[in-house]
Amino acid sequence: MYEKLSMYIDGEFIDAAAKAQDVINPATGEVLGQLPHASRQDLDRALQAAERAFVQWRQTSPVERARILRRVGELARERAADIARNITLDQGKPLAEATAEVQGCAEHCDWHAEEARRIYGRIVPSRDARMRQMVLREPVGVCAAFTPWNFPLNQAIRKALAALGAGCTLILKGPEDAPSAVVAMARLFHDAGLPKGVLNIVWGVPSEISTYLIESPIVRKISFTGSVPVGKELSALAGKHMKRVTMELGGHSPVIVCNDADIEAAAVGLAKFKLRNAGQVCISPTRFYVQEGIFDAFAERFVAQIEGTRVGDGLEQGTQMGPLAHARRVDAMAAFIDDAHKRGGKVLTGGDRLTVGEGKGYFYAPTVIAGLPDDARLMTEEPFGPVAPLTQFSEVDDVLRRANSLPFGLASYVFTTNLQTAHHISSNLEVGMVGVNHFGVALSELPFGGVKDSGIGSEGGQETFDGYLVTKTVTQI
Repeated sequence: MYEKLSMYIDGEFIDAAAKAQDVINPATGEVLGQLPHASRQDLDRALQAAERAFVQWRQTSPVERARILRRVGELARERAADIARNITLDQGKPLAEATAEVQGCAEHCDWHAEEARRIYGRIVPSRDARMRQMVLREPVGVCAAFTPWNFPLNQAIRKALAALGAGCTLILKGPEDAPSAVVAMARLFHDAGLPKGVLNIVWGVPSEISTYLIESPIVRKISFTGSVPVGKELSALAGKHMKRVTMELGGHSPVIVCNDADIEAAAVGLAKFKLRNAGQVCISPTRFYVQEGIFDAFAERFVAQIEGTRVGDGLEQGTQMGPLAHARRVDAMAAFIDDAHKRGGKVLTGGDRLTVGEGKGYFYAPTVIAGLPDDARLMTEEPFGPVAPLTQFSEVDDVLRRANSLPFGLASYVFTTNLQTAHHISSNLEVGMVGVNHFGVALSELPFGGVKDSGIGSEGGQETFDGYLVTKTVTQI
């Protein structure tokens, strides 16, 4: 059974609302359920509940907070099969990927549970022997978070764990297109014994919900994962009210494959990673710079791996890539390909919509294009889909200039067997994360975040609580 959709306010699941929207299976076009939208009264109730709960939750022992977060992880593992199936139904990714997402979220619960017990202040030696100088870290207050549809559970639970582990309370608006995982998350926290009002889930028109919550004097911190334009709008609104932000925004990840790279490992690994979640990943490799000495060999092996990918309904056995999440994403891919044709690009494989089953799903063929200039749309705008542009380079310093030429700076990937080259490239890429010969940049123990237009702050790692804590100096005689 598909998840019963609801809001979650002050410890209660609310499924009745004056306004609701259809939730669609992107593989079949089937209506899965009705998602209730929050009214102004619902938002006010959530704000009041979070404000009231913060008074007690901030005083709750870190040991008790950690116990609840750890229990959420245990429940996530127990319910992984059902949560993952529903993610596949409303988001589209293959079931194996959805299951891995849930299991990864359980790891984030474990990590945050341990780190929540290690939010330390410090004693600063005083100039006066009679004086004691202390630096304290305290929760910022009520937080508002807005999360995307591509990793509906992962993106929501990261923010919830960081806020709640730090002692804050949270109002979260998840993705209306893929809501089941966020409702399931609310059930995990509810069943783990989280006090009423500490976590609240609302739904509605994104711009209306975000504006109302950010402008409320109750909310002191904003966290958003999504596009650069929307992130800039929310940051500007938060800045107007002097509220701190964490922004994990879009990228356009450069890949640099050098002449001395292991061609087989690079081509196969990159092809698989590129098509993860149909390319709808903020750290997906999206600009492929391949050194001229191995370009043809790399392209041949990369295309072969792409062409061998099985595309279909994520619930079908053997599916390796599912549909795009929305019909508009299919149209976006078509627009990128139209521009590529006009700019002289050569389609090596794919380049068109796919018909799967009854033809009602949002499928696009995995696509590889070569020969584009650096100012083509695919080289300057994040495609967020299963399209990979390949281009050549000759000198490392030149490709670094090209890779750094855009305003984005989230993730990047380097393939070389030369230690000096790896060090030089990773040291000079203007990004928040670099993977050298692999893709492990999104683990719970590592900070996840970008630079330039790709964001502010990090999630995960020792830095995970930084955005949810204020620093207080206390001097006492």
